[in-house]
Amino acid sequence: MRARKALGRLVVMIVAAGLVLAAAVFPAVGGAGAMAAEVAQSAEGSTSDLESGVLPSASTVTDSSGNPIAYLFDQYRVPVNAAQISPAMKAAIVAIEDKRFYQHGGFDPLGAARALVNNSNGGATQGASTLTEQYVKNYDLYVAATTDAQRKAAVAPSYARKLKEAELAISLDHRVGKDDILADYLNVVYFGNGAYGIGAAARTYFGTTADQLTVPQAALLAGMVQSPSDYDPVVHPDAAKGRRDVVIGQLRDQGSITPDQAGAALQAPLGVVGTPAAPAEGCIGAGDAGFFCAYVLQYLQQAGITNDQLVSGGYTIRTTLDRGALDKLKAAVDGQVPPTQPHVADVISVITPGADGHHVLAMAANRTYGNKPGESSYGLPYVPENMGAGSVYKIFTAATAMEQGKLGIDTIIDVPASGYTSPIYRGSSGTPIPVRNDGTYPPQLSLTQALAESPNTAFVKLEETTGIPPVVDMAERLGLTSLATTPATRTPGSPSIGDVAKSQRQASFTLGVSPTSSLELANVMATLASHGVWCPPSPVLSVTDRSGAPVTVTQPACKQVLDPGIADSLMNALSKDDQAGGTSAAAAGAQGWDRPVAAKTGTTQQYKSAAFVGATPQIAGASIVFDDSSSPRPICDGSPPFSCGSGNIYGGKVPARTWYGGVGDILAGQPVAPLPPPDPRYVTGATQ
Repeated sequence: MRARKALGRLVVMIVAAGLVLAAAVFPAVGGAGAMAAEVAQSAEGSTSDLESGVLPSASTVTDSSGNPIAYLFDQYRVPVNAAQISPAMKAAIVAIEDKRFYQHGGFDPLGAARALVNNSNGGATQGASTLTEQYVKNYDLYVAATTDAQRKAAVAPSYARKLKEAELAISLDHRVGKDDILADYLNVVYFGNGAYGIGAAARTYFGTTADQLTVPQAALLAGMVQSPSDYDPVVHPDAAKGRRDVVIGQLRDQGSITPDQAGAALQAPLGVVGTPAAPAEGCIGAGDAGFFCAYVLQYLQQAGITNDQLVSGGYTIRTTLDRGALDKLKAAVDGQVPPTQPHVADVISVITPGADGHHVLAMAANRTYGNKPGESSYGLPYVPENMGAGSVYKIFTAATAMEQGKLGIDTIIDVPASGYTSPIYRGSSGTPIPVRNDGTYPPQLSLTQALAESPNTAFVKLEETTGIPPVVDMAERLGLTSLATTPATRTPGSPSIGDVAKSQRQASFTLGVSPTSSLELANVMATLASHGVWCPPSPVLSVTDRSGAPVTVTQPACKQVLDPGIADSLMNALSKDDQAGGTSAAAAGAQGWDRPVAAKTGTTQQYKSAAFVGATPQIAGASIVFDDSSSPRPICDGSPPFSCGSGNIYGGKVPARTWYGGVGDILAGQPVAPLPPPDPRYVTGATQ
């Protein structure tokens, strides 16, 4: 009760002092009489937010080893506590901004009187704000204000504002220790060049941490808070040095440093590292990890963490990204298709299989991530493209037929000749469309041989027996979850891609005409390599808040979507693609591939895209080459591949070379892992 009464008396004193010292507090503003009508309303603020010291903080996205790859922020701020600020920095800011900081109670009548005398005598205009009052003002400006009008009001020359700041400063001083107030001030104040707070300023100007700031460094930063632009050490080095030296002189005169220390500090160069600037905000600053970073943000937002939370919450997001794997994939895509090659994008995603999670190891594109001309910030590796994956989708037809008990991997199936007219393969008008093969095949092949050689007619005929809807459902179960979504080009609530394929009985589904992404295809192979267990393709290992506490990231649970025996047998059936007669044999040989692999190639009808998927027990991945322009054209194979009139790109060419090269480099030095043996239940079956 006694403390509350004392606080009340102090507030009354502020009002009286404001009337008497208005000329000092507002040397350029008249009209003190207007203050009385506003004081009561303006003094209603609470100190609870100020006391908490919680400020908007940059979130950090790291790779799997904890190395930063991107920073997310509206204000680049790295909060630190009092113990994490060097004594030199604390002394410097007190010396130049509020030398009676440790003597007054938040509001300093002596300082106000001193400013009044100085201003009345025509000296340089002085303010009368204590560091505590400045903290209140800066908090209002940089934290509490959310609109331009509020930001303008936070610095407006208003008597009511000034008295409110004084009242809150006194209340804050009564409730919070001096060292914490000082740390809060240093955390909120702007130091220029995008650096909010001393933690960010230490990094931005000197490449160090706040606890390591030396006397000359601290003096430079303390001098800048009065006017960061006027004392910018790069733009105005002489003014910055002059201001720094004033601070050093104050430190000496107030006994914080000795004359010898002051002399040495005055001789020190400004020592600013490079061109001071906050790091690039968001995934633009992630370099080759930009596409992966963008996928992380999409993933987190789908898990319920908003963008506002990410740019202000001070989270640490540890991702699954393997930097070494990324470097190898980037070299692979750029080696096949230069980043500047128009109309030809080469993307790849790789995932580590597992029954308890499918972690995205890395993803890469031959494009540079960014917003400048010639760059792309579109999610090329993970956003389903209008271009399909071709014969890769035959995997879904094979898996469906095996699940229905119609065949095993050694079952002999019919291969109708090119030009086969199927009762289910029809155009939009209902007219049958002949199914053509790209090559000549024997009239019958085993399922394993058919997957390696890829005759179209065999799988359309097989689809006649399975039905189209089950094949579409199988694709979604194994990993093509975008089939359950409505395309952005359609009205919300319209049927999903998969529903359209089923309702329209799109027999061409087995030939891979639906939009797809390298990430989803990689996850399909991860599901097979995980013995039929599907998991979401996760790019996140953990999320912690600013205090280090774990944050729950909601995601779908892993689930068994395919009998393990079918998955293992299908992996075996796909193991001939890199061998003689397989569609990727030449690419595998050219890249020196020498491991067991389950793989499949695919090419769309007009050669506007081609794909390759593959999996070993350690890694699963997919590469797609497609025309990423607004008007896709056919692609021709070459060094490099190029946009052309007719096209001859195949999944066994650029996509396969990209996959075997990149994944081969990732696995180099690791033990060779055999594929799981087939389940005898799914090896033999009746001739179809």
